[in-house]
This record gives sequence, C-alpha cells and structure tokens, in this order.
Amino acid sequence: MKNGESLSALRKMIFGQMEYTDAQQLPGKYLSLDCEMVGVGIDGTESSLARVSLVNFYGAIQLDEFVRQRERVVDYRTQFSGIRASDMIKAKPFEEIQKQVADLVKDRILVGHAVYNDLKALLLSHPRPQTRDTQYYAGKFKVSRSKYVALRNLVKQELNVTIQSGEHSSVTDARATMAVYRLHRKEWENGTKQLAKTADTGKKRKRGEKKDHEGAEADEAGDGDGGDVMGGKNPPGGGRKGVSSGLTTIVRRGTAIEAGEPKEKKKWWKELAGNTSQLSKGSLRL
Repeated sequence: MKNGESLSALRKMIFGQMEYTDAQQLPGKYLSLDCEMVGVGIDGTESSLARVSLVNFYGAIQLDEFVRQRERVVDYRTQFSGIRASDMIKAKPFEEIQKQVADLVKDRILVGHAVYNDLKALLLSHPRPQTRDTQYYAGKFKVSRSKYVALRNLVKQELNVTIQSGEHSSVTDARATMAVYRLHRKEWENGTKQLAKTADTGKKRKRGEKKDHEGAEADEAGDGDGGDVMGGKNPPGGGRKGVSSGLTTIVRRGTAIEAGEPKEKKKWWKELAGNTSQLSKGSLRL
C-alpha cells in the first residue's frame, strides 16, 4: 500500500488485468487521455494524430479509436506507436473523434502526461482547474527531479512497472498515467488547493495595493499648489482652467464675449496718447 492505494492493484490496472463492476465501467469524475501519432509529410517527420484513448479512474476504456488520415502516411512509427496500415481500415474521421472526446471530458477532470500536447493534437482545450498533468505535478511536487520526466521513467520509479519497452499502446499509457495520478492524488489535490489559495491571496493584495496607490495619487493631486481655486468647483464644462470647454461664453481677462456676437471695432487712433475725444486723426500732443 502507498498513499491509500494498492500498488499491486494499480499494476494490474495498467496491464488491463482488472475485472470491472458495472459502476466501475461508467465514465465517472476522472478521465485519462493518451494519443499516438504517425509520420506524414515529405520525410515523415511531421506528426499526425492516429489513435486516441480515454480510460476512467479504474482504467476501464471509455474511448479507443483510430483516426483517419487526410495525408499519405510516410511512417507509421510502429515500433513506437504500435500502429499499422491495417489499423487505418477501421479509422474514423478526425471531426467525429474530436467531438466524442470533447463530449466525454466536458465537466470532468482530465488527467494526462504532458496532456496539453494531446489536446493540441485534438485541437481542443480544457479548463485549467479541471486538468491534472502528471508531468507537471511530478516536477512541481518534487516526485521527480526532472521538470519534464518521461512517463515510462515516472511509472518505473513510482510503480516499478516497465512500459513502452517496445510498441506503445495509448490505452496502456492512459492507464499508467491514471495509476500515477491515483498514487499521488491526495497530496497533489491538497497542494493544488493551497497553491490556488496563495495565488488568490496574492491577487487580492495586489488589488489592495493598487487601490491605495490610486488613493494616494488622488490625495496628492488635491493638496498641491495647483489645486482648485474655485472653491472646490471644477471650471465650466469640467475642463481645465484657461482651456476652452466648448461653452457659449469664454472668460478672458474679466471680459465676457458672447459667442456669435461681433466684436466692436475701436478707432485706435482716437485713443492715441490717452485722448479719446479732442485729438483728430494723425495729430500729436507735445
């Protein structure tokens, strides 16, 4: 026993040696996903989704389908993928498999090893709070010294089981991933809650600091020498003092000029030397 789980039972689950009750064959809350690829393109180095498997918490298969290829397969990568040309006879269209996976994982916790690679191949996304990536968790919670531990190494370390020694099986890999998750589920779930709580506290603290900073800036603006000289009232129209706000009256040097009213023209020469009534145009006063 380890962390409340029977190691022998988990090993049997990985190799499909379990007998399931009717209840254990239902999808349940947790599903584990794994995919296999084949090589396409000129030299077969481009990967194309070829097989998709989903198992539940107990390892019971919920989906195991081959995906029909749109391009010519250059390399089936059989020694790794376990896929052969004969498997493509019963393959189904990508869109059909994609929809089946999307429907199954909806509102469920999705478990996978480097699971975002599998989701990317399916052109799907899944809510982060409902995703459990065993590769990420193994590194985060120091189960492995490597941040990107391979599934076969993690399974060997934690369960003393050898997988992927020859041809891969996405069903076996999905079961092995679920076995690792079950072995550390309580620890990882508690750790995840604590991390989420810490992150939430940090966000609240940052929001509080931002509000305090904004409040201090507002106080500083109100207490400065350039404060409002209108007894706390804003200039007309809410604009800055001395800048036109678009109102019908513009105040300048104590004189009001109504918008649209023509400015009276003055005979400046009559005001020359301060005489506005007695001097004629062009005369000087000595």
